[in-house]
Amino acid sequence: MTMPAAPPKRDVLSIADIAGELPSLLARATRLKAERRRGLPRPTLKGRTLAMIFEKPSTRTRTSFEVAMHDLGGHALYLSSKDLQLGRGETIADTARVLSRFVDAVCYRAYRHTDMVELARWATVPVVNALDDLEHPCQIVADLLTMHERWKGRWKGHRVAWVGDGNNVLHSLLLGAAAVGVDLTAAVPRGYEPHPEVLDRARAFARASGAQISIVQDPRTAVRNADAIYTDVWVSMGDEAEAAVRESAFAGFQVNDELLALARPTAFVLHDLPAHRGQEITDAVLDGPRSAAWDQAENRLHAQKAILELLLRRTAPARRRR
Repeated sequence: MTMPAAPPKRDVLSIADIAGELPSLLARATRLKAERRRGLPRPTLKGRTLAMIFEKPSTRTRTSFEVAMHDLGGHALYLSSKDLQLGRGETIADTARVLSRFVDAVCYRAYRHTDMVELARWATVPVVNALDDLEHPCQIVADLLTMHERWKGRWKGHRVAWVGDGNNVLHSLLLGAAAVGVDLTAAVPRGYEPHPEVLDRARAFARASGAQISIVQDPRTAVRNADAIYTDVWVSMGDEAEAAVRESAFAGFQVNDELLALARPTAFVLHDLPAHRGQEITDAVLDGPRSAAWDQAENRLHAQKAILELLLRRTAPARRRR
C-alpha cells in the first residue's frame, strides 16, 4: 500500500505568509485562550518538539513559546546560539539540516533576516520567525488578537496610530493591519521610515482589503482621532551605538497624556515590551486604564499556539521522513 505523501512544510518568516489565514488564526487563538482560562488545554501537538534558537535575549517570546508547547502536549527545547556549534562556526545550513532530523519545527530569534531565510531554506521542518531585523510576525498576531477583542471582531472603521521607529514591529504591523482591513497611520521621524518594499506590499494588501495606509512625520497628526496608539522602543537591540542620535531624532515622539488626549476617548495604547519608561512612553500611560500592553503580552501565548497548530497539525513528524 502506498502511503500518501506528507504535505509540503511551510514557514512563517513574515506575517505575509499567513495573511490569508489571519481571520481563522485569530478565531482559533480566541478559542485556545478560552480553553486555557477554563483549565482545559488540549494536547493537539502531543509528541511534537519545537527547537528554539535564540540569538537575542527574550522574556515574552521564549516564555510564550515554551508554555504554548507545554499546553499543547509537546515539548520546547531552548537553544542559545552561544551553546550551539553555530557559535563556533558551523553553518546555518548544516544546523538546519541536523535539527530537522531531531525536531518537528524550529523557531528562530535572529539578528539578521538573511539568516532566517537561510535557516528556512535548508530546514525540512517548519521555521517560525520569532523576531529578526526585518519582521516580528508572531508579535503582530498577538496585537491583532488584542484589537480583535477590544473591537468585538470589527476591523472596518478603526484606525491604529504608530508613533516611533520604522522598525521590524512596524513592518509586520503594516502588513497585518492592511491584510485584515485596519487603517494605519505611522508617525516616523525623517530618516527612520519603514522599508520601501514592505510598504509597497502593505499597500497592495490594503488595496485588496480597503484599508488606508499613511506615513507622516508628526505624531499629533497620526494620533488625532485614532482608535489605538502603538509605540515601541527608540533603541532596539543591536542599535545601542546609535542611542544618543536616536533619542534626539525621536524627541517629541513620546506617548504621554497630552498625546493620548488627541485620540478618541475609547482609544487604547499598545506596546510590545519591554518599555523604556520615560522615553517612548510614560509610566502614567503604560500603567494607566487605557493601556492594553498587558493583555497584548498575554496574547503572545495564544497567538503562538494558533500558529504552531497551523504548522504542526498538518505536517508529518520530520523524524519519520527519510
